[in-house]
Amino acid sequence: MWITFFLVTIFCFSMSQAVADYCDNVLQECLKRPTAWTRCYEDKIMSCKPRGRFMAGIRQLKVDSLQEVDVSPTHEHRVHIPSSALQRSRGNVPEVEVLVVASVINSSHFKLSPRSKGRQIQFHRREGTVFRGSVLSVKAGTLSVNNLQQPIKLIFRHDNEVENGTCVFWAESAMGNGTGYWSTEGCETSNTGNEFICSCNHLSFFAVLVNPQLSVSKSHSETLSYITYIGSALSVVFTFISLIIYICLHRRRPEKTTNLHMQLAGAMLCLHLSFLLSCFSAWLLNEDSPVCLVLGLILHWSLLATFSWTALEGFHLYLLLSRVFNITFRKYLLKLSLVGWGFPTLVAVICAISGVYGKYTLHMRDAKLSNTTAHICWMNSEFPKKHLITSFITTVAFPSLVVLFNACVMGLVVFKLWGIRRGSGGFGSNTGWKKTNKNKGWNLWKDSVKVLGLSLVLGLPWGLTSITYVSLPGIYVFTIFNSCQGVFMFLWSLALTRKPQSNNNSSTDTCQKKLTTSLNNS
Repeated sequence: MWITFFLVTIFCFSMSQAVADYCDNVLQECLKRPTAWTRCYEDKIMSCKPRGRFMAGIRQLKVDSLQEVDVSPTHEHRVHIPSSALQRSRGNVPEVEVLVVASVINSSHFKLSPRSKGRQIQFHRREGTVFRGSVLSVKAGTLSVNNLQQPIKLIFRHDNEVENGTCVFWAESAMGNGTGYWSTEGCETSNTGNEFICSCNHLSFFAVLVNPQLSVSKSHSETLSYITYIGSALSVVFTFISLIIYICLHRRRPEKTTNLHMQLAGAMLCLHLSFLLSCFSAWLLNEDSPVCLVLGLILHWSLLATFSWTALEGFHLYLLLSRVFNITFRKYLLKLSLVGWGFPTLVAVICAISGVYGKYTLHMRDAKLSNTTAHICWMNSEFPKKHLITSFITTVAFPSLVVLFNACVMGLVVFKLWGIRRGSGGFGSNTGWKKTNKNKGWNLWKDSVKVLGLSLVLGLPWGLTSITYVSLPGIYVFTIFNSCQGVFMFLWSLALTRKPQSNNNSSTDTCQKKLTTSLNNS
């Protein structure tokens, strides 16, 4: 009896091992490993046994390494491997034949790692949705193959289901816990209309990321362009008028706040004027034209100057609220000018020495118009890594910090206004809305207008960037508000020309008077 039990145990163990050796069981077996399952999969998929002649999503071929090969694991995926790649994968093995395995894996098994916050910046990392949730694994021979002179081609059929996509491969994280990220390093993407063709210089796990963000049709794109150009042209005119108004106000009533408004209006005038010149000149000038380099430098400098003076506006308003006119810094305006104009100049000079300026070309794809391009004298698109670092620091990180800081200052303004109106029987008090008299209703209206005007002066509309990713109306709102900044600056300058009416009501406390005057001066 013990002999029979022993034989049955051996038989069951042999059957389980045989089942585990089948190719369609390799993935589930490797996923049980606590470490990176991708390495396990690459090893076992080369030595597994096919359950039948045709396996769903897996294709094994023994091919001559002196000839190129095409492998199709499914009717939607195809791999073309040149003979040079097969010979490198063979290494020093004398056999001419090489085993090639191509398989399709569900993308849900690939767990993304958090973005690196240390010194290692993942330049080629891309975010998006894996097209149809399919990842194509390609393995040839026993060696890992990188830096191929003749790239392999991976074809993903899409039948016009999506308009654009990006070829990526799976890069494991250094933590060794099976996580990683999608990277474009070593891969190029082309779209034939029905297929994505990925040309990559290595063998790995490949996929196509489709952009989950909102896509804009050609007609909407043209409309947004017209709004941008018209809005910027209006901003040039009205910002120039605002600058004259501020100069006249400063001569009649010299104040620090008016001086700051004057500096911001000057920076904004340079920004919109240089933007229009950069857009129109990019179509007429060559890529290496020194005029385009200078225009790119001026546009970048103007953008940094605008955000610098916007931040200084928020800083000055914070001092007015906290110190209430007790700003006693020596050479206060001179120090602000050194920051507002000196910082952008320093950054622009460093970028110019680094050679980042030139013609920037934005490639776009449309369902009806396969390839379109937009040009602007900005940062040279021939230096993607250098452009990425400079663009992220100066046009994403710095403006985000400015908007965040000014949003906090704006929150402080609203909080103080709320406290004052609450204490004087306005909104939020126990008297209720029914007992609010006409004067208090007018104060509420004036406070709302002041908050809206200050929000525009402090550059808070730039924070609307987030809504451009979720809705087409959000893109229109962002475009209108930020291209027409000069118009809003003009309206704010007109509001400042009116003298604030003094409130002689004895019930109004000193704090309310100071805060109201501070907001009027701002």
